[in-house]
Amino acid sequence: MLELSEDKPKMLIEINGRPFLAYLLDNILEAGYTEIMMVMGYKEEMMKEFLKNYKYEGKKYAIDTVNQFEVLGPKEKEYGTACPLKCVKDWTAGENFISLVGDNMYSARDLKAMDVDDEYNYVGGLKHEAPERFGVLIGEGELLKEIIEKPKEFVGNLINTSLYKFTPAMFEKLPLIGRSPRGEYEITDVISLLAKDGRVKVKILQDNWMDFGRPEDIEKFSEEFLQHG
Repeated sequence: MLELSEDKPKMLIEINGRPFLAYLLDNILEAGYTEIMMVMGYKEEMMKEFLKNYKYEGKKYAIDTVNQFEVLGPKEKEYGTACPLKCVKDWTAGENFISLVGDNMYSARDLKAMDVDDEYNYVGGLKHEAPERFGVLIGEGELLKEIIEKPKEFVGNLINTSLYKFTPAMFEKLPLIGRSPRGEYEITDVISLLAKDGRVKVKILQDNWMDFGRPEDIEKFSEEFLQHG
């Protein structure tokens, strides 16, 4: 999406006249989540303008925002998929919460299924024909044992879809992780620490899922989600 996202976040790329993110928010609200925190950074002003124009009828909801760089400093100081979690501890107020990424699409049914009222953390998994492109979930029964990132040899085809349910216990592990080999703070390292304590389960997604990352995904999204749901 490099060329298409030069002047905007890729989740604001339009499909059939609406930004990708609008469809994702529709599904989040349809699933019953009405308190949403969006962690922003790149092109924050465009994201806020999008939110001003976004509407979902028939349900009261609140969408708050926080700028990751204002909380943690510039990208050069601290960056990675775990960083948004550092920005929402006060907002979650000691309650369970769902975490997802704005450039992945999930069905309302799968989003709703992640709302499990128990003391386990959950990671959404899906069998994929190209698991080497993702983190692969290695489990024992329902419990997650480890995540192997982009394995060079086949270890399984159940991939991490970046959809999580976290308990407040996640914030106990968050300060314990260091930089990964690529110099970033990774959400999967937090999950791995929780998994070592037997506190993570895998929830298999039932519907379509998409990592909206390549130009060809625009047509694919239109065909798979907008036509079939």
